[in-house]
Amino acid sequence: MEKRININQVEPQAYKAMYGLESYLTKADISKTLKNLIKIRASQINNCAYCIDMHTKEALKHGETNQPIFLVSAWKEAIKFFTEEEQTVLAMTEEITLIHQNGLSKDTYQKATRIFTENQIAQIIMVIVTINAWNRIAVSTHKEIE
Repeated sequence: MEKRININQVEPQAYKAMYGLESYLTKADISKTLKNLIKIRASQINNCAYCIDMHTKEALKHGETNQPIFLVSAWKEAIKFFTEEEQTVLAMTEEITLIHQNGLSKDTYQKATRIFTENQIAQIIMVIVTINAWNRIAVSTHKEIE
């Protein structure tokens, strides 16, 4: 891959703003497991190898087992390996990441309201939005896996 701009070097304030979102998300009231599933699934959809590598390693470090990580791209066919919370978060991740298709559906949103508080739904959406921004930065700049 061709070497491209390093935004962190040329516009460090932009990265500082992104890290501000990350800092906010560390205090979010949703589990690390849910955050990692969101980050992995959105990164898969966006074909962001850098973020897939980073977040699968993070998930393993935080105690996630291999099987859910391996199956997350096909979670609908491997539904028994995912809790109702995880299934809802994965559906939200796909619908928001692929917002150009239909956006967050009424059914998925209503299911989320039965499982999560309003604050948790807002936090889930912010995790999805943030990882999508990181994916776009990494993919457009050809960020290399370390």
